[in-house]
Amino acid sequence: MRNTIILFFCIALALTSCSLDETPLSELPESAAYTSKQNLYLNTVATLYNYIGGYEEGQGLQGAIRGVYDLQTFGSDEAMIPLRGGDWYDGGLWEAMYKHSWTAGHDLMKNSWLYLYKVITLCNISLETLDTYKDLAGINSYNQWTAEVRALRAMYYWYLIDLFGDVPLVTNSSVSMNEVKREKRAEVFKFCEEELISVINFLEPEIKSNHEGDYYGRITQPVAYFILAKLMLQSEVYTGVPRWEDCISYCDELKIVDYSLEPIYSSNFFVYNQNSKENIFTIPMDKNLFSNQQQNIIRSLHYRHAAAYGYGGENGTCATLKALQVFGYPDDIDPRFIDCYHYSYVYGPDGEPITDRTGKPLKYEPDKVQLDLSGSPYVETAGARMYKYQFDKNAIKDGKLVDNDIVLFRYADVLLMRAECKVHLGKDGSADFNAVRARAGAKKRACTLDNILDERLLELCWEGWRRPDLIRFNRYKSLYEGLDAVDESDGHTTVFPIPADVRALNQNLTQNPGY
Repeated sequence: MRNTIILFFCIALALTSCSLDETPLSELPESAAYTSKQNLYLNTVATLYNYIGGYEEGQGLQGAIRGVYDLQTFGSDEAMIPLRGGDWYDGGLWEAMYKHSWTAGHDLMKNSWLYLYKVITLCNISLETLDTYKDLAGINSYNQWTAEVRALRAMYYWYLIDLFGDVPLVTNSSVSMNEVKREKRAEVFKFCEEELISVINFLEPEIKSNHEGDYYGRITQPVAYFILAKLMLQSEVYTGVPRWEDCISYCDELKIVDYSLEPIYSSNFFVYNQNSKENIFTIPMDKNLFSNQQQNIIRSLHYRHAAAYGYGGENGTCATLKALQVFGYPDDIDPRFIDCYHYSYVYGPDGEPITDRTGKPLKYEPDKVQLDLSGSPYVETAGARMYKYQFDKNAIKDGKLVDNDIVLFRYADVLLMRAECKVHLGKDGSADFNAVRARAGAKKRACTLDNILDERLLELCWEGWRRPDLIRFNRYKSLYEGLDAVDESDGHTTVFPIPADVRALNQNLTQNPGY
């Protein structure tokens, strides 16, 4: 009996769902799904964008919890979820992220793998459907739509190689199970690069994806150039060959649509931030239209802090001591610290002081954080908490349905990428580097690699880039220094293990070394 790749990923399709309310394509008869050109587009292209955000655990690139974003954030030295007495043990899940002691049975790896391949599988099905109904689409729409889907699929493969290294490369929906094996990371990287280059001229070149309209939240030419720049930035990690010049070239291409730094740093994360001149690719958020959620802020805020805004706080996530050090806390604080963290006394929507559960003024204590806060007088208040996104006072569903679009790609990142590549090439990257700092009101610094790594945290904290940055700079190591610390000298933790449940379905999938 022939097993297909669809069966290989069926667990993902069964356990997960899309981020917007919709009628699943599988429940529509073909005669209804493809009766017109508009229906063809909606059911092959538009439907895929439903999966970039999410509302269930493990779904979406950002917004929902316990998935890709958590691997990139808590798998770094940027943030942590400490044990707070009886809260946040979760079977040792968050402790393992901090210690880098994860195993192949860890939920975050499984969730991320299944989610990413679920979307890739759906992309493959969409491409096959578009081939079948090519005449209905018409040649121009067919070229544009297939370009979007191929670019989206390439983006998801980029996330896979970043997280897991060597991964299966599947480009159709009917591959036999016994043919599925891991391809070298460098080969999948090559596939991503070639796919993006081959389709880029069919993508919309001049409309900003982050602005409302027909291309809101879609893959456009600037989005593809950003992904190519990121691939080139990490090329030495993925392939062993640096591609600094190519990264600069792709960064330069983003001048096409006249992106620029917003005068006010925090405006990129305001409620109704879709007019940002800086944001390149976002997850559209509209509490009245979409079910995409922003769960990360609620997960961080103290119960009473969130309750003052009508939210349901979970009192978990906070900055690490390393993050505080980079931000210059407490003596020489970077101006962006106050935009990124709640770090002292906090106040309600009308400026009223918020009290803790004992009736005292609620005050976060950033430098009192440690892995296990059980028994500490700061068990509920230790750690600087996630701010970044402006409070939406009209948020619903415990504060998770908001109108701040979630920022995935941003022009400030482009400037920092270009500055870094110039330094690697022995050139001066200070103009780009200090433009980012000047916008934030920070003093000029020398544009060195060490300062660039720090600047990337200062500018991009909470945006999901810290883990790959540390790996690229050969600084990836757990902050934990206990006797049971993991030996990371062989670099095995720079990729995550292939999930055990996935390997149980296919014995052809070898495990990453060290796991």
